Amino acid sequence: MARHTFTFQGGEELTTMGASWFVSYCYYKKIKSTHLNWRKPSTYTNRISVFGRTQNMHKYYLERVLEMDITNLNKNRIDLSGIQIKEMAKELLEKW
Repeated sequence: MARHTFTFQGGEELTTMGASWFVSYCYYKKIKSTHLNWRKPSTYTNRISVFGRTQNMHKYYLERVLEMDITNLNKNRIDLSGIQIKEMAKELLEKW
């Protein structure tokens, strides 16, 4: 099965991290250090590497996440609903 890649600027990197994972890790880094859902995938260390090298894109990514379909955001492996992901992204942008 072909991998879905986000077609906006920097979409390949966000695809590699996963939009929900990205929001979860960003939330952990900037708002709540006890939030650990981002640790559920075994590939989280690789994702952290991509996160680090895309820092200039983080605000843009959060804005794109708010435009995403909740149903698709629900398809994550970190036990967060699409609604939760969007709420976290909104909170992150408000504190940017």
